[in-house]
Amino acid sequence: MKNFNPLSFLASVGAGGIAVAPFVYFQYILPHGKGLITFDQVMNLANTPGSKMAFGILMAIMVVFSILHLVLTASLISKLIGFSKTNDYKIYISDPQRNTSILAMYTSLGMTFNVFIGVIRFFVPALQSNFQSLMLPALIMWAILWLFLMRSEIKILKSAFEKDFDLSKLSFGWLLHPFALGMVTVAGTGIAAMAKDATIANTAAFMTFTSGSMGLFLLLVKLVSIFKSHFSMNGMPERQFLPSFLIVIPITTLYAISFFRLGHYFEHQFGAHIDIYYKLVVAIPFAFQTWYFAFGISMLKNYFKKDFFRKEYYVTLWAFICPFVGYAVLGSFVHKLFVPSIGLQAVIMTSILTAIIFYAFVGIRYFKYTYPIANPVTAK
Repeated sequence: MKNFNPLSFLASVGAGGIAVAPFVYFQYILPHGKGLITFDQVMNLANTPGSKMAFGILMAIMVVFSILHLVLTASLISKLIGFSKTNDYKIYISDPQRNTSILAMYTSLGMTFNVFIGVIRFFVPALQSNFQSLMLPALIMWAILWLFLMRSEIKILKSAFEKDFDLSKLSFGWLLHPFALGMVTVAGTGIAAMAKDATIANTAAFMTFTSGSMGLFLLLVKLVSIFKSHFSMNGMPERQFLPSFLIVIPITTLYAISFFRLGHYFEHQFGAHIDIYYKLVVAIPFAFQTWYFAFGISMLKNYFKKDFFRKEYYVTLWAFICPFVGYAVLGSFVHKLFVPSIGLQAVIMTSILTAIIFYAFVGIRYFKYTYPIANPVTAK
């Protein structure tokens, strides 16, 4: 347990993201009535052998990776509890350069809400027919997660202000603050947007205003600090820090979807008419992601040539999955609202496939490290 790294939760976050991505594709690309799309609606649209096969593969991905997400989340929480009882945990949690990784757990639990609202509800008719009656229990459970996250965020920020640490050694992994806040916020905005009860919707909305504003503030501050740190150093960071370079992409996806859902909240609760708002809050972040993705891949070009295929495992490799998932998910929104094209659909499918390939690659690398049989790899 003393060697447990909380960044391992990125594996469960990635699995949850891959599970949700096909649901978002169904929701925003396939024609259907109002509300969240269901299994029966998708099957009714599968009117050719090709579409039946394609939809079947996507739904299989949803099932497999949802189960993987839930199993990994439960397993990793158990390991984290064991780790929290060691002396190493006390040292780790007091270190401002490392303790932010504890927030990966909250990112995973926030993803669990999206898996339930999207994937599990998609397959279970009982959840579909009783969806509104579940809003209050969902709000209570989400509020508990929100309170623990805000407590941890403030505690970690306090330690960063009170203790000295080397700013020149900052990496993009430091962005786990806005990542965790964004994931929990986007789950809350889902409740705010879908709840018909005004008290439930308003409560969830106000809480997301709080966590969302904190996340956006920290995203701005940390991005400036990280880029300043990178500009002041000679060359690139160590290779185990490079995978986190693309973490900006899933973070922007989370806040874009949060703004999108809040638009539905204002529309449902206050009768607002803001059609252009929906287009802007998804198209502008997607445009940003497009050039940043190209920039990030160019920065990592030598890494993929020289280091990525080394026979070693380090936990930050899991960070490669979320950028492709985030790009595919926001791309589905853009397809619905801005650029409905077959080309964008191809990009979305390619991003989901790439995320799955990366997940399999890193997973195999992890198992070779954890259960070495021959040619054991080293871990960092």
